[in-house]
Amino acid sequence: MDPSSLIVVKIGGTEGVDFSAVCQDVAARRGSTQQLVLVHGGSSEANLLGEALGYPPRFLTSPSGFTSRYTDRRTLDIFMMAVNGKVNTLLVEQLQASGVNALGLSGLDGRTMVATRKEAVQAVEGGRRFVVRDDFTGKVEQVNTALLRTLLEGGYVPVISPLAVSPVGEALNVDGDRAAAVIASALKAHSLLLLTAVPGLLRSFPDESTLIRKLSSNQLPNALEAAQGRMKKKVLVAQEALQGGVEQVIIAEGRVPSPITRGMAGEGTVISAHWA
Repeated sequence: MDPSSLIVVKIGGTEGVDFSAVCQDVAARRGSTQQLVLVHGGSSEANLLGEALGYPPRFLTSPSGFTSRYTDRRTLDIFMMAVNGKVNTLLVEQLQASGVNALGLSGLDGRTMVATRKEAVQAVEGGRRFVVRDDFTGKVEQVNTALLRTLLEGGYVPVISPLAVSPVGEALNVDGDRAAAVIASALKAHSLLLLTAVPGLLRSFPDESTLIRKLSSNQLPNALEAAQGRMKKKVLVAQEALQGGVEQVIIAEGRVPSPITRGMAGEGTVISAHWA
């Protein structure tokens, strides 16, 4: 496997990204020398399922301003049902229907992603800081690259849901964007493509005409300060991926036809460590 031909694609959940367009684009690229690993989210599906089961989601805001899902054990069960049970299977179904031999797995399977459970999560609410200790979230520390390379060499397209396993075997909810960055770094991928519900990083959100087309790695601290909402985490993820050896990170729109091809052609925000 040639890492320089590898692209890790992070697909947002079913809200805001056109799954059928992504799957058709993967199928259209089968003759390419580039190999793909897909990582997906599914927060909106987990939210809907939680509401339907009478256990709506709760979110925590860290002191630094990042938002994450509060994941007690029941929330984790709901997250697994929605993200691994539905979204992962739906993506694999659509890829198979498009003629792509996709293989769905979570980070639990084969210890694809091993994460450290966060024993204490600091959060801020109403100006008050507190600590949460029953949270089943984690930070990915290891990737089973041998397994993923075996799948790629066998002609499969891995489709990975954002669940990991702790060193003692617990299931953990992990951030999909950050998981994709760690996977891209571990596989020494050339590119990490983050498909979102907007055209890329906007200088003045939500005005799409203010799209920032190019950023160097040394411009990311300022971009992180200017980014709003979920885009903050994507800028942080870009920084982590570049530090991990990924050549470029592209934040692009997932609501358009051929989103992977268009993103890789530079339609979005292209962030490179090689630009001054």
